[in-house]
Amino acid sequence: MRLLLAEDSALLREALTALLERLGHTIAATAQTAPELLAAYEMLTRTGDAPDLVLTDVRMPPGNSDDGLRVALAIRATRPTQPIMVLSQYIADTYARELLTLPEGAIGYLLKDRVNRVRDFAAALETVASGGTIIDPDVVQHLLSSSRPGPLDGLTAREREVLGLMADGQSNADIALTLTLTDAAVSKHIGNIFAKLGLGPIEDNRRVRAVLTYLQNPGQ
Repeated sequence: MRLLLAEDSALLREALTALLERLGHTIAATAQTAPELLAAYEMLTRTGDAPDLVLTDVRMPPGNSDDGLRVALAIRATRPTQPIMVLSQYIADTYARELLTLPEGAIGYLLKDRVNRVRDFAAALETVASGGTIIDPDVVQHLLSSSRPGPLDGLTAREREVLGLMADGQSNADIALTLTLTDAAVSKHIGNIFAKLGLGPIEDNRRVRAVLTYLQNPGQ
């Protein structure tokens, strides 16, 4: 697929370019500042050549705070279905929550150390490009730890642990192994999570929806 890559570090930008090309992707354009990212995206879309995926850092010039994330939100405001993967060492509470809870999906937020797991990183890119949602479990835990009391307090500590592993894409069997539980116990916990979050059996992709329900309630 064709990617628009935004990363202010020249070394990391070159490394990501090499990795993505090795995975069979094409870099349509690169940017090293937030304004360059927006300008590159607008140029590509004007020519009818919008990228299949925008891959952007969070902290970028000129502000070096969450400029990249704010541009990602601006892109989605103009093109709500544009797949975007945020790749960063930094978790921006407000804007991350806003981006991850956009209703159209096709959003990912991974921490940069996940790139070392190349196979998982490649699969995450494909998931987001096809309309799915990928959330780094550390991002989920950070957002949850900064939340206020709310309607999700009905989840037990164990259910929160299970939900965090669900956010990491782990299967029921993987969760059982990680937490030293039986498969039946994991299934019961997940059933309780779905029930408490109001996700019925006909909901599509309930695992991701469960995580997003957390993020849609600031302060949880």
